[in-house]
Amino acid sequence: MTPAELEVAELCAELIRVDSSNYGDGSGPGERAAAEVVMARLSEVGVEAHYSESAPGRGNVVTRIEGSDPSLPALLVHGHLDVVPANAADWSVDPFAGEIRDGYIWGRGAVDMKDMDAMMLAVLRQMVSEGRRPRRDIVFAWVADEEAGGVYGAKYLTANHRELFDGVTESISEVGGYSLEVDPDLRLYLIETAQKGLSWMRLVADGTAGHGSMLNSSNAVTEVAKAVARLGSHEWPLTLTPTVRQFLTEVSDAFGLPFDPENPTPVLDKLGPLVRFVGATLSHTTNPTMLSAGYKANVIPGQAEAVVDGRFLPGYEDDFFKTVDELLGPNVRREFVQHDIALETTFDGALVESMIAALKAEDPTARAVPYCMSGGTDNKTFFADLGVRGFGFVPLRLPKDMDFAGMFHGVDERVPVEALQFGVRVLDRLLLNY
Repeated sequence: MTPAELEVAELCAELIRVDSSNYGDGSGPGERAAAEVVMARLSEVGVEAHYSESAPGRGNVVTRIEGSDPSLPALLVHGHLDVVPANAADWSVDPFAGEIRDGYIWGRGAVDMKDMDAMMLAVLRQMVSEGRRPRRDIVFAWVADEEAGGVYGAKYLTANHRELFDGVTESISEVGGYSLEVDPDLRLYLIETAQKGLSWMRLVADGTAGHGSMLNSSNAVTEVAKAVARLGSHEWPLTLTPTVRQFLTEVSDAFGLPFDPENPTPVLDKLGPLVRFVGATLSHTTNPTMLSAGYKANVIPGQAEAVVDGRFLPGYEDDFFKTVDELLGPNVRREFVQHDIALETTFDGALVESMIAALKAEDPTARAVPYCMSGGTDNKTFFADLGVRGFGFVPLRLPKDMDFAGMFHGVDERVPVEALQFGVRVLDRLLLNY
């Protein structure tokens, strides 16, 4: 085994043992301790890095490895150091113990995304220790706050340290590059090329406050409740974006199924648990998540609020909000709690070809396919602020029966050691040869 293969599991476990839970309200431990682990491991092989805090404890680490051809644009490889919280009582292991057993690394962040953080670190350490140079500059970034929108991480860096990303035109990061086994002779590797947009909306209705025993034709609670019901029960039409259509076509071909764009259910059924990643990318979604009104049983409040999690397809944002506003009606207004763009890029170019070549070199059964994810990553920030074309590519060859989608933010999150070892081999090939 290579040095990167030998150490990647322990690097991942070491990072998991650092509780970097992000509660979204500033109350968590922050990422400084995890960033210090990264800095220490880089320092061991003589790599200097830029460390910056956007707020006390919110640590970010960025370093650049110079390539042999300065005429080539730079590549950004980025991962986030924060994780969502974990309730230890729900787990069969301590979520922050970084336990390695049964061929898996267990703990919060094992797949989201301290696995990639460790792979980046292992490959970089091996590259530098062996004196190998990539063809182009590679910028490695371990950032804060992705789980809460990136204000203290990617957005802080692009606003305050743009110089760290000079020359970068493309990037790779999380939620892509993992395998779906069709049969022993064919594995599909899903590379993320698109992401739905995000719109967390606060719905507000104003009414006439009064006594609960009296007639009231201007009840704010009633107005918000009707709007929430209309949004939550609305059946958004099937809309296939270019990425989703290509994905469904490729999967249909792999499983020997005819592709019917009017009825993709037979194809989706072949995805198993991974349908959770892509099932919601065939339409917009609006899911009510919060309600708030009143302070006493016999008092009609003058205002009522709700929160809806909206996700819109790339290229269809105007269509989404036109329908949302129609469903809200005239008596309810919407405000943004959080809003972020949708992304979609084409599945072509030298970087895509290099990813495919690196996968096939390590797994001859590999067939790469593009897909759209229903969530979002820091690739949105680097595109919006710097124009960087981003892909989801964390190469993992997974067991056929593994519920990979269920690992994200789930209980007993874990990643196979062999998948990480496969990943560093692929990543090493990609970064050196692209």
